Amino acid sequence: MGDKTMTADEAVARLESGMTLGIGGWGSRRKPMALVRALLRSPVTDLTVVSYGGPDVGMLAAAGRIRRLVAPFATLDSIPLEPHFRAARESGSLDLTEIDEAMFMWGLRAAAHRLPFLPVRAGLGSDVMRVNPGLRTVTSPYADGSTGAYETFVAMPALRLDAALVHVNRADRAGNGQYLGPDPYFDDLFCEAAGTAYLSCERLVDTAELTKTAPPQTLLVKRLHVSGVVEAPGGAHFTSCAPDHERDEAFQRLYASLPWPEFAERFLTGDEQAYRTAVRTWHEETRDRRGEERP
Repeated sequence: MGDKTMTADEAVARLESGMTLGIGGWGSRRKPMALVRALLRSPVTDLTVVSYGGPDVGMLAAAGRIRRLVAPFATLDSIPLEPHFRAARESGSLDLTEIDEAMFMWGLRAAAHRLPFLPVRAGLGSDVMRVNPGLRTVTSPYADGSTGAYETFVAMPALRLDAALVHVNRADRAGNGQYLGPDPYFDDLFCEAAGTAYLSCERLVDTAELTKTAPPQTLLVKRLHVSGVVEAPGGAHFTSCAPDHERDEAFQRLYASLPWPEFAERFLTGDEQAYRTAVRTWHEETRDRRGEERP
């Protein structure tokens, strides 16, 4: 097994403008934010982003890097609608392909299996078909055993990705990725649907350590689907990465309320270490204003 470790900037250097980029996680949960911040430091732009959207979508949209977004939603969870995504939609600065959550998952699964589409019931009888006139339906060639009817399904096209970015709790140098929280989300499908995938983790460990205290079912991402591994403690910040850390709700509220140029100028002009220092300084200033003791 080869050593696939690299820095976030080295991973992003392999991306190109115009790519279709999948970003794992869900809303404001376990997003690969250190990789997103590295992407913001790069010249890569004109992206088609495929995501269960959260601040990854908001930041890239605010920075003008997204040409088209494919998503079922863009949310910060505790803040229902991602504000910078909303601003981008209101200004018309990006195109949107909005589909049902289940359709999105089956699109990833079709791509992972290298199929052109998969039949799904999700989307039928909804406005998904109206707002996506390019979607097609297919009729089952097999009659239902009880009714004799030939059921109609949505033919959900594969969401094929040029590259994917995901974040997990633990990983080894070969690219095996482990989640320790309550939900795997669909990070495995993002990696399997992509031509190349880059995995960041809270902590890099030896392969044998992955199953010492957790069951093998937690080994979500398989090494054969991973091109690069980035050790990034706190790399999901400010989104959650349970059980390693919860969402930084105070900082998320700041992100949602500050004008994008002001937020970017204060927190995103330097490297990842500069970001962490700026966040820590902001928290200290906030505690000082409230008269709280510093830890």
